[in-house]
This record gives sequence, structure tokens and C-alpha cells, in this order.
Amino acid sequence: MYALVDCNNFYASCERVFRPELIGKPIVVLSNNDGAVIARSNEAKEIGIPMGAVAFQYEHVFRENNVEVFSANFALYGDMSHRVMSVLQSFAPEIEIYSIDEAFLLFEGCEKFDLKALGEKMVSQVRQWTGIPISIGFAPTKALAKVANRIAKKYPVQTNSCHIIQSEESRLKALKWLKVEDIWGVGRQHAKRLWHVGVKTAFDFTQLSDAWVRRNMSVIGLRLKHDLQGIPTIQMEEINPKKSITTSRSFERNLVEFEEVKERVVTFMVVCAEKLRKQKCCCTSFYLFLRTNSHRQDLEQYRGATVVKLTFPTNSTLELIHVATAALTSIFRKGYRYKKAGVIIMDFIPEDKVQLTLFENTNPKHHGLMQVLDGLNVKFGQQKIKVASQDQRRVWKMKQEKRSPSYTTCLQDIIKIVV
Repeated sequence: MYALVDCNNFYASCERVFRPELIGKPIVVLSNNDGAVIARSNEAKEIGIPMGAVAFQYEHVFRENNVEVFSANFALYGDMSHRVMSVLQSFAPEIEIYSIDEAFLLFEGCEKFDLKALGEKMVSQVRQWTGIPISIGFAPTKALAKVANRIAKKYPVQTNSCHIIQSEESRLKALKWLKVEDIWGVGRQHAKRLWHVGVKTAFDFTQLSDAWVRRNMSVIGLRLKHDLQGIPTIQMEEINPKKSITTSRSFERNLVEFEEVKERVVTFMVVCAEKLRKQKCCCTSFYLFLRTNSHRQDLEQYRGATVVKLTFPTNSTLELIHVATAALTSIFRKGYRYKKAGVIIMDFIPEDKVQLTLFENTNPKHHGLMQVLDGLNVKFGQQKIKVASQDQRRVWKMKQEKRSPSYTTCLQDIIKIVV
């Protein structure tokens, strides 16, 4: 049996752990630079605040409905996620952390166990030890566990936040209840295609022929169909190194000068290169983009982007920022007010499998230099040691006017008890 554990309204729940007076009140969490809504409590959803709502456009809605607004505090959320996953690991020998607030657990040989009691114990223990409410779905396959979890989250009182799909009757009932667009892995385009052929529910989807599903939704869609039919097809996955690394941010203000934008792009590449070395890989290409503020229609709009294929694999910060600066020069246009830029490094090769080329290769001296650089930043704090083209005064800070304290990761922010 598989179990899918999902933290309820995770970001909002993390904020409520340390401010219990917010329980029952609408909460939204904003993206980097307080740009848009990336998380909502149930109360905020009921008001009608959509995901991705632009913050400044909804300020009047926040005020009129007494919505508590928070800047994203990823240090807090990441630590709380680790605490939740640590508790879950004590219940099952195999766990796949699917996202910051979701995990699959595999229970082999537990078919005769009282799964309902086990699930309710997990809900209670996670809540007691971390303060985070969770929902659990048990089923013979991962896709069905997702369905069961959705039912547990939709009907927490009736299910005690734990639902089990174990019999054929419960499987069919759940599939007839679930809309096709809510199936795990069915995106908007696939949903439109399925609606067009009369498929409205997950049950309807499982009645399609294998040939049609494979032709229109590839082998991945076929695996999903079999999983929903109760045939275990989607297996537990090991944690593999990332295939790409992205660093992008909206600027706290519109930037006009090339040097200002360059400083941001260099900083983004520095962060990407550091993460790349951490997983002991080199990259062979990257994507760089630059754009104006699409919400400011009173300003001229521009979007520039380029893909750069490197002449040799590298994870050297110095080599990557040199190429990134040249790439930025090719897409930068004067006269625009830029609001966002980003770097995506791609096409990784393990460090120990890089083949030398005849004419150009990474500078061997950079390997030791990068080790020292990373070691100093680990010891003294992130980005303490910078390259010269970065802003040494740390002027560029992400706008986080409503960020809560990092209660669990920063000693200065620890909760103080006044007697």
C-alpha cells in the first residue's frame, strides 16, 4: 500500500504554528519581492483570492477582508518541512519526498494492518510534534493514493483527515467523484482533449482504450491510467540530482542601466554555480532571460532571452559569469525599465566524467579556488565572499516587507517568553 501525505495549506500553516491567533483567519503568502500570491489558507480561497493574484491589485481586497499578508519565508518553510518529513520517516521504511509539503510512503506487507488507525496516528503525531495539519490517502497505487488524499482533504471531518481506497467498490466510487481535470498529472491541455471526447471524470478516463491514451497522452498517460485502474505502474523514485538549476528574481525596482542589470545576472549565476558544484556536476549550456514589468502597460514592453551552448563543461563561477555577461550584452536593450531576469543552467555532466576537448577546457586552477570559495561561504554565511562584479554593499535585497521571523533557523528570531 502507498500513502500520500500532504500538509494542509502548508505555508499558511507554518505561519499559524507560531501565531495561533491566526487560526480561522484568511492568510496569503506572497512570492519573491512580494509580487503575487503563491499560497492561500482556506479562508482566503473562500473570499475569492486566486492563486497568482498580483499583490498590489488586491490590496483593497486584503484590507476589506482583514487578510493577513506574509512575505515568503522559505527558510522557515524548509525547516518545518524537514521536521514533518522526519516524523513521517519513523512510520515507513521507504519514503519519497515529492515536494516541500508532500511525500509518498510505501507500506509493504501491511495489508492486514489497521491502516485507518495508523493514518490517524500519523495525523495526530505530526500535528502534536510540529503543529502542521496533514491529510493522508492510502491506496494500492500512487495515483489512487493521490485521489484518496484529495478526498481526505476535501472531507476532513468525515474522514478524520485519512481516507483509504482498498476495495474495488471504494476505487470506483472515488474515480466517479473525481473530475478529470483534477487527476494527478493531467494538465490543462490534456483536460481539454479529454473533455472533447466526453471524458468528465477519472472513471471515464480509465474506460478509454490503451491505444487512444498512448497515442494522445504518451506512455506517461498510459501509466497513469493503469495506476488508476489499481495496477501498480508508477513506482517509488529515488532522489536524483537536478537536471537544471534556476535562479530568477523580480527586482525591487525597475532597472534601466546595464551595470545594474548585470550585477543581478552575475549574482544569479553565482548562486546557480554554487548549487551545481554542490551536486558535483558541470553544465554545458544555460538560458538567460530579461523582461520588463508586464503589469505596467503604461511602460514600453520588452522580453529578451538567449540560450548559450558552452564550448566546454564547467562549474566555475568565474567562467560562467564571463559567458553570462556576454550573453546579457546581446539581449540588453537601452531605454527599457527592467523588472525581472533569470538564469537556468542545463545539460549537466558529472564532474568525474567530463571529457577534455582539443582546444578549450575549464581552467584547472579554478577547481581549488571554488572549493575554498564554497568553504568560506559555508563557514561565514552565504555570499560573504563575492566576485568583484557583484555588489559588495549588498544594496540589492529582496523586497520582503511582511516576512515573519525565522523562528526555527535563526537564534535572533527565537520565540521569547515573557513571564
